[in-house]
Amino acid sequence: MGDDRRSVDPGAPFRQLASMERDVLVLSVAMFAFSLGFQMTSRYVPRYMSVLGAGAGVIGLYGSLGNLVSAVYPYPGGAVSDRLGSRRALTAFGLVSALGFLFWLLAPRLGTLEVGPVAVPPWAWIFAGLFLTQAWKSFGLGATFAVVKQSVPNAELAAGFASTETFRRVGFLVGPLLASGFIAYAGDFTLGFQWVLAAAVAFAAAGTAVQHVLYDPAGDSIGDEFEGVRQVVADLRGLPAELRPLLVADVLVRFANGMAYVFFVIVVTEFLGGDGVGFAGFGVSLSPEAFFGVLLGVEMFVALLSMLPVSRLAERVGLKPVIAAGFAVYATFPVLLINAPADQWALVALFAYSGLRFAGLPAHKAMIVGPAENEAGGRVTGTYYLVRNAVSIPSTALGGAVYAVSPTLSFTLATAVGLVGTGYFLAFGREFDAYA
Repeated sequence: MGDDRRSVDPGAPFRQLASMERDVLVLSVAMFAFSLGFQMTSRYVPRYMSVLGAGAGVIGLYGSLGNLVSAVYPYPGGAVSDRLGSRRALTAFGLVSALGFLFWLLAPRLGTLEVGPVAVPPWAWIFAGLFLTQAWKSFGLGATFAVVKQSVPNAELAAGFASTETFRRVGFLVGPLLASGFIAYAGDFTLGFQWVLAAAVAFAAAGTAVQHVLYDPAGDSIGDEFEGVRQVVADLRGLPAELRPLLVADVLVRFANGMAYVFFVIVVTEFLGGDGVGFAGFGVSLSPEAFFGVLLGVEMFVALLSMLPVSRLAERVGLKPVIAAGFAVYATFPVLLINAPADQWALVALFAYSGLRFAGLPAHKAMIVGPAENEAGGRVTGTYYLVRNAVSIPSTALGGAVYAVSPTLSFTLATAVGLVGTGYFLAFGREFDAYA
């Protein structure tokens, strides 16, 4: 249990990191750099594809491919980090991600490729780049969890993840705002997004250099050699009991989110009001694309304000209610967004509400990795995400197919599935002993 006398203030994550192991601090700085790159680009990619001629069905397939990559990458990434150590693993994954952003930057300029009678359109290159850009985020997932697991006592895991997550979410806050600035200054979405991609390459390269030079590999726990599919099956069977109901609920909630997530930018920039919702006020006028970046900034600002207080609250009330609250926000946001009025302030309020879904992430991560043994933290994390993301693979394709018929129906179905997952976790979720 946490000490009830402790106060919570916005500077606490930074002071906590300064007092933690150097590895956690270095990891947090790298998280900030990569988060800038990911958040400057990933939330805008569906709009980018739309400008390049892709329809809702193609964008849905792109989202499902992202789900596939997210499902396939974490387990081998976790096994690699357990076997080789976090430093070498994260450096390799970082370099691949930087190359992926560079590929996205250059790929659209290749234009249409003629392969016999088949013409490959420009947006198809975005699919190819996805396999590279996801490397640090997905391959490195197990390594990042393992670093925190090795550095923080079990009873303070939520606070430890809140500290690293705060740095990461600062990137989530700054990244979309930078993207919004680039797009607004360029006056043209396509040109502005090219500038965004160039900046993402630079941030990814810087993050890779920082973690390679400053990370101390002496504290790495190196596990046994990876034994292939047999080990995957063994790890699935050996998941800690606390994770099983969490995993079922998380699968449902993330499937629901996957049905709608990639279309949030399309709803704001194309659907609401017939041609999107921009912003006008305080002497500023923003296009719907630039305004979407501001909305993401609002979302992350609320997340940053709420994560640490909620992680401390989890030490008093347990992880389960905090995780359930986050699931509820995930579930309800799609139906609220698709039915929102075409009003800039209504969207600001909605995205502020969406930011509360991140408040439960530190507790969620603590529940995932907490029951694991130190030398198996990467594999347990990878196994969990392997199952969750594998089941979620078709979610965006399904959402895209329904969205092409009726955006309102697609987002309403997403909310219904998410609420089922939230209810399941409330009924059957178990508390992690260190927080009981």
